[in-house]
Amino acid sequence: MTTLPFVSIIMPVRNESAFIVQCLSAILQQDYPADRMEILIADGESDDDTVAKIQALNDPRIRIFPNPARLQSHGLNVLIDHAGGDYIIRVDGHTLLAPDYVQTCVHVLQETGADNVGGKQNAVGVTPMGRAIATANTSWFAVPSGFKVSDESGPTDTVFLGAWPRSVFERVGKFEPQYHPNEDYMLNYQIRQAGGVVYLSQDIHSTYIGRQSLDRLWQQYFNYGYGKAQVALTMPESLRPRHLVAPLFVVGLFGGGIIGLFWKRAAVLWQFVLMLYGIVMGIATIQALHEQVDDPAEQQSQLWRVPLVFVTVHVAWGVGFWARLYRAWTEPGD
Repeated sequence: MTTLPFVSIIMPVRNESAFIVQCLSAILQQDYPADRMEILIADGESDDDTVAKIQALNDPRIRIFPNPARLQSHGLNVLIDHAGGDYIIRVDGHTLLAPDYVQTCVHVLQETGADNVGGKQNAVGVTPMGRAIATANTSWFAVPSGFKVSDESGPTDTVFLGAWPRSVFERVGKFEPQYHPNEDYMLNYQIRQAGGVVYLSQDIHSTYIGRQSLDRLWQQYFNYGYGKAQVALTMPESLRPRHLVAPLFVVGLFGGGIIGLFWKRAAVLWQFVLMLYGIVMGIATIQALHEQVDDPAEQQSQLWRVPLVFVTVHVAWGVGFWARLYRAWTEPGD
């Protein structure tokens, strides 16, 4: 029998008390041989009981490393340095893996020869707004990344989480903190620039417990937009058209409204654009609810929440993008 490759699971965490036990339990119950897997955790100075809950599991495969920088990218890099696996698989502290997740990642890596593989981001909610956020997450109208909306397997630009042969990091480098929180996208861009393949597989399954409130969602997407502007400043060729839709929408939303106060034709155009946005958003909402929610009462509950999620995602991303560009303009060299 051929010996299965040794796998390192790497997890950057901070204040993940709510779901860390469920997350680690799903990893410990993988159908991959226990003696061919290690679990490395970088803790970003959690001030809740995350570390205590991890230690209470008392599993020799789990090792915890400090991440005083608190950034996800720093934590990932620390863990890559300590990883002993032939393959390295990333997991977040609020993601629950299917029992065959590790086995499938290894199989897809070997079968495709890809440099990074991942599955679809299947989001769930535990609050009414969290469930609406999860529903909106599947829509092309929110953020149409392949790992959110595609039902096809194949090469793509970026994936959820990720699984890599160790040699990838030796060839293209590790995660770059300057691109936080888009360091995963940039690593995948560098892989593709080096001739490698990033592969989305519909056979890789996990459950992502995302943000559960609009304020947390706003902060998440503001950070995404802010980080994407940093990417635009340093490596604009890596941008895709979808990355600029939200910033342009914010310009039209606020700029058009202001200009419309002084120019009647601009006001008419602004109102038309808002009406068109509302119509498309309504169609996307109905479509997402029809495809993702079976219970009529839950559909009714989400009917007004899903549009709020769409608006929050678009405006937060766009505002974050322009906030970073404004900082670059007012603080040259930053």
